[in-house]
Amino acid sequence: MIHTILIVDDSTISRKIVKKCLPKDREFELFEAGDGLAGLEKFKEVKPDLVFLDLTMPVMDGVQALKEMLKVDQDAVVVVQTADVQKKTISNVMDSGAFTLLRKPLSPEAVAEVLRLVEGTGHKKG
Repeated sequence: MIHTILIVDDSTISRKIVKKCLPKDREFELFEAGDGLAGLEKFKEVKPDLVFLDLTMPVMDGVQALKEMLKVDQDAVVVVQTADVQKKTISNVMDSGAFTLLRKPLSPEAVAEVLRLVEGTGHKKG
């Protein structure tokens, strides 16, 4: 089961949208960071079950943060979220080790599906 979630996005509004998309019938321990480097530090600190990671951020972009997170924990479940859905971008994100990529703006249905897939694969501790 997913208990801890880290949301890394430089947009406060985008972080709020992710939180609003989480199922209301479950409780999660939520952590937030406003850029890739802060997200990496928070990732090391809390060891979340799931990460929602924006692609375009200051200080450290999402792809670099993803790679660094996977160096820390090769089994990390990182869902990249972006408005950029060009084939090259999707390929780069998936080749870098993302669990999946979601198009912004997120929907409750897309987030619920990700939770179902992650928990169904037993991909992460729980």
